[in-house]
Amino acid sequence: MGTPDFAVASLQKLVENDCNVVAVITAPDRPAGRGQQLRETPVKQYAASQNIPVLQPERLKRAEFLEELKSYEADLQVVVAFRMLPEVVWAMPPKGTFNLHGSLLPQYRGAAPINWAVINGETETGVTTFFIEKEIDTGQLIYNEKTEISEEDTAGTVHDRLMEIGANLVLKTVRAIEANDYPQIPQPDVEIKHAPKIFKEDCEIIWKNSSEEIFNFVRGLSPYPAAWTTFMDKMLKVFKTTKLDEKSIEFTIEINDRETTFLTNEKTFIHAKTADGWLAIEELQLQGKKRMTTEEFLRGYRF
Repeated sequence: MGTPDFAVASLQKLVENDCNVVAVITAPDRPAGRGQQLRETPVKQYAASQNIPVLQPERLKRAEFLEELKSYEADLQVVVAFRMLPEVVWAMPPKGTFNLHGSLLPQYRGAAPINWAVINGETETGVTTFFIEKEIDTGQLIYNEKTEISEEDTAGTVHDRLMEIGANLVLKTVRAIEANDYPQIPQPDVEIKHAPKIFKEDCEIIWKNSSEEIFNFVRGLSPYPAAWTTFMDKMLKVFKTTKLDEKSIEFTIEINDRETTFLTNEKTFIHAKTADGWLAIEELQLQGKKRMTTEEFLRGYRF
């Protein structure tokens, strides 16, 4: 059960290692793009290429879907980047249903664990497999795998790394359950950092924060959904910044925005003031334009 590319890696790993995937459950086709053409999910596209039956229920409690799901007589259900399941679904197979989560549980329960780990400046994260229970992301732990987060990492690079690590962990978990030899560890009762879903309004850069906080905030939202600010009365998405030791003295224009001050030499840099210093904006996208480096942007922008 899964929808985006993150889930395809796990499905592909199972298929290529001769696991008998009897069916795939994914989201319904949705209109997307300028033409609003119906678009299939990445998981559906891969499943179709492997001639695996695909179920796309709008509602997971509908009798017709439950009946069809039951007809496949699955021993085990694997969930990767899907939606919340009702108990009637996750309790169906005799060996249970496990989920791959993009954090080291119990930390970063929620919809956006990769983003929040980077936003919070974590130096380590990982993936965890666990059995699904009634409360979201709280079931008994099976396995986890760690990876470091460097200052060069973004949510995008961590996502891609965890996608591959997670696929291997899913296969390891399936093999262990198949052999009936696997751990079931209760999640420790510790203070939890949560990872709620991120909305557009959550992505606005607060320039009153420190350079370190904003630097991590930008990384944690890059490439999607992207941190943003206002610049010359337009929305400016910011994908990459660099922390500066001091203010540039080579600027030709100073722009006093309602939230911060921007300095630019109109050729190679745009610097923005923070609570304790300055950040160089390295990659950006002005409203109505494509993503580009600051130098590329300044070649075509007139103040």
